[in-house]
Amino acid sequence: MRRPKPISPKAHGVLDYATSAAVAAAPRAMHFPKPARMLFQSLAAGYTGLSAVTDYPLSVKRVAPFKVHGATELAIAAVLPVLPWALGFAEHRAARNLCFGLTGLTLVVAALTDWDRNQ
Repeated sequence: MRRPKPISPKAHGVLDYATSAAVAAAPRAMHFPKPARMLFQSLAAGYTGLSAVTDYPLSVKRVAPFKVHGATELAIAAVLPVLPWALGFAEHRAARNLCFGLTGLTLVVAALTDWDRNQ
């Protein structure tokens, strides 16, 4: 028998919106260079937009299946570690490490989320 995972769809939604807020605030709080600011503002808007249309509690309109939401997050996590170099801000330690931290957070949350749980 499969053990239930601790993060419910509702808890996942709370984490998504909280992460979006933190990602939106970080560039100003830590004085990121313009390419990093643009990346994190785009990520925050994208995460918020995806969360708003995901089929889970806290959604504005349930359009995207929850598992598609998860697959999208994993795709973003796959590219985040190379973006500091691709976008030219790898020397900015805080911005670079936020990319790494978001990757780790995304992978941990994905591993602990019960993607099959009914809302």
